[in-house]
Amino acid sequence: MATSSRSLADDIRGRSDAELIDLVLARPDLARPAPADLTSLAARAGTRASVQRAVEALDRGHLQVLEAVVVAGDAAERSTLLHLLGTDDAATVDAIVQDLWQSALLWRGADGDHVVRTVPEVLGTAVAGLGAPMRELRPSSLPEHADPDHIRAAVAEAPDDSRAMLERMTWGPAFGVLPTATPGRTTARWLLEHHLLVPVSTDRVALPREVGLVLRQGRLHRSAELTAPDIEARPVSLVDAAAGGAASECLTHLDELAATWGAEPPRVLRAGGLSVRDLRVTQMALDLDPEHTAFVVELAYAAGLVADDGEVVPVWAPTSEIDEWSSSEAGHRWSTLAVAWLGSTRAPHLVGRRSTGTGPANALGPDVQWPAIRAIRREVLRELASLEPGHAADHTSLRERLAWRRPNRSAAVLDEAVEAVLRESEWLGVTGRGALSEAGRALVAPLLPPPAPPVRGGGASKAGVANTSNGRRPARGRGDRANGSAADITSNGQTSAEPGAVAEAVAAAMSAHLPSPVDHILVQADLTAVAPGPLVGGLGSFMRLAADVESRGGATVYRFTPESVRRALDAGWTAADFTETVRRSSRTPVPQPLEYLVADVARKHGQTRIGGAAAYIRSDDEAVLDTMLASRDLTPLRLRRLAPTVLVSSADPRVLVELLRDNGFAPVHEGQDGAVVHAETPRRRAGARRRGPGPMVSPVDRPYTQSLVDGLRAAEATADQRRVEDETRPGPRIQAMDPVVTLSLLRDAVADRHGVWIGYSDGHGATSRHLIHPQKVEGGRVRATDESGHEKSFSVHRITGATLES
Repeated sequence: MATSSRSLADDIRGRSDAELIDLVLARPDLARPAPADLTSLAARAGTRASVQRAVEALDRGHLQVLEAVVVAGDAAERSTLLHLLGTDDAATVDAIVQDLWQSALLWRGADGDHVVRTVPEVLGTAVAGLGAPMRELRPSSLPEHADPDHIRAAVAEAPDDSRAMLERMTWGPAFGVLPTATPGRTTARWLLEHHLLVPVSTDRVALPREVGLVLRQGRLHRSAELTAPDIEARPVSLVDAAAGGAASECLTHLDELAATWGAEPPRVLRAGGLSVRDLRVTQMALDLDPEHTAFVVELAYAAGLVADDGEVVPVWAPTSEIDEWSSSEAGHRWSTLAVAWLGSTRAPHLVGRRSTGTGPANALGPDVQWPAIRAIRREVLRELASLEPGHAADHTSLRERLAWRRPNRSAAVLDEAVEAVLRESEWLGVTGRGALSEAGRALVAPLLPPPAPPVRGGGASKAGVANTSNGRRPARGRGDRANGSAADITSNGQTSAEPGAVAEAVAAAMSAHLPSPVDHILVQADLTAVAPGPLVGGLGSFMRLAADVESRGGATVYRFTPESVRRALDAGWTAADFTETVRRSSRTPVPQPLEYLVADVARKHGQTRIGGAAAYIRSDDEAVLDTMLASRDLTPLRLRRLAPTVLVSSADPRVLVELLRDNGFAPVHEGQDGAVVHAETPRRRAGARRRGPGPMVSPVDRPYTQSLVDGLRAAEATADQRRVEDETRPGPRIQAMDPVVTLSLLRDAVADRHGVWIGYSDGHGATSRHLIHPQKVEGGRVRATDESGHEKSFSVHRITGATLES
């Protein structure tokens, strides 16, 4: 690196290839799109948007040191920084300053470190809660008003009430409102008269930075937090078993959601999303709490298993992809869900919370979209992966560490999001009993930074050192996080690892811990059946149809009821087939109460048949029809007897079936040929969500960055050669200029009939010099005669600069 840099551009041009690679890896946004040369790279690194992104990515230690450099001023001594930070750990401060220089938030001149111009703009005027300097607040102030000794003397003489007012403003905010009461105004007047406060408006005052530093005893922060706090961890057992059980339950919930929405898909709200009522119905069907239900629904949507079907009256329905997914091996099914959850930008925990609109956020609605949740998920899982296997993190210490990692985020919002991620990872099976499972580690592995080659010593590793007590591995420094963030930049939000390979590894890791599917149940005398594990496909479908789920856990308990048996009979099962299927699938004898229940429901089932005449009701039992006619609850049907065994109604046959069943009858639907119409479970399917290949974007990893730096070096060498050639060429030096300025100069040359030297870029990017006499400027082109007298046309957008012929 050159020691005589005069600007950020000089500093970056003087860096070695390894240092340039570190810069781009620390700030991947500088590589998109690829800069033309090192000067363009430096210009982009100094823009406000790029600097703001870099500052927002700083942890608390790096942010504190950067604030100290800003307050200390350019080329400050290291002892000044240590005093402002209130620490004597010079090695850690030096390592962090090196990181800030590596990230191009600082540049080094012959006299020391300088802050990039836009950094103070991004940090704002209230750096670390301090106010603006005295000279900015009051340009007419005397130098002694900012002298620390003078300020200490004034503070020592301050009355008690004035000193109390200063203490309230010491650690920020540095602005206050003048009291309206007379005593308060008297107190503030004393501080104003002694220049300890400066008025900024008629009713507001500010505490100058120099006064704030004196009140803080020269310290910028209450305490220096240069290294990450440790995560307290506790050992837990049976992690993978617990994760496998949770994963199996999650797959069951997805199957039940598909069955429920396939039969009765809920409507899509006009503004998008799922209504509160439909979410509650789904909650009752899945027998989960509201938060867990919202998670299952959002997980299915993220995995592409449910979608808006796009019809005139749109509904949320399973997609065609769910059929292939349901028939896959359990490990691959879970892998699809886990990868989708990790890459999703939707936050299920926001469902039901007050949104920016007029009401709460709806599941599957636009208000649940929150891109920051994906980064938070990854940060939480990275921290869990840094613990020894089989160790669960204490939630409080984990939140404190993540708050240290991202000090610019709202603490309340971050805490809520972290708790939601931990809760969702348990529901999904990424963690078990609070510790990362084997499958979870396979899922997180691509997010972890690879070991960096030994480019330079020192650096962020010193700043991020943490002990290995409580089952904790050494903490990672900022350089590791930068490399990790670089690996995250791909076209689909995944890491640079091959998605297919990641999914296979995750599936293999989880398959070993998922409960094996069972092909039998245990029927008991109380009309319940116990499934000792996840049921195989056909038996699972039969049990969901013929019985109601009573409880879940390691084993699922089903209960046979008259309604569930009738549901199976409506779907075309006969009493004999029903009983035989239960007998064949049960390891215990079929109890008599179940046989009696099936026989009784079958005996009543279909005694009354309904068809459409508009609709007719016929029954061999005249007493049943008499009861229907006498029922007040059936009056809206306007039943009328045509014959002793036949009634008619203007209602739809399906409405008749539902209302009669609600009033205790057991009719079946009869077709035009007199045969019973079996109520097959409908299978509504939405069209598959269109998933194009997306833009092909190379990850900003080390190989790509090496190639980029090689190209920048080549471009810089070409630029140096051009500068040498320009010095030997006739004519003035042509400076690059804005196209608007170029057009104005060319139009003036046309009016004055004056010659112009232009720099012109060809299709390969090479720039040549031409002396032309412009004749006309229109349509983005310049018609002119060159030095040989030939008339030519030049594209204005290829003219890099112009200057009048002397």
